Amino acid sequence: MADAGVPEWDPEDKTPYIYERLADHIQARIAAGDYQPGAMLPNEREMVPEYGVSIDTVRRALGVLRDRGLVVTYPSRGTYVSRPQ
Repeated sequence: MADAGVPEWDPEDKTPYIYERLADHIQARIAAGDYQPGAMLPNEREMVPEYGVSIDTVRRALGVLRDRGLVVTYPSRGTYVSRPQ
């Protein structure tokens, strides 16, 4: 079931780079309220089957989200949605 404002995920769509599309999709889920500030995202290994991509793709997407300031990753603890400044 797709939420309003969150595009349907299609791992077969290869444009632009898949990791950027994954980052955009997760960003849309954050904006839609699926992931609240301070909430932990699913771990990388959980995202692999959910999105049908490799773990490297998930890691690159999370890196993009970190660069955008949307998430923060704590070693051995996980990745969390950043709180608004």
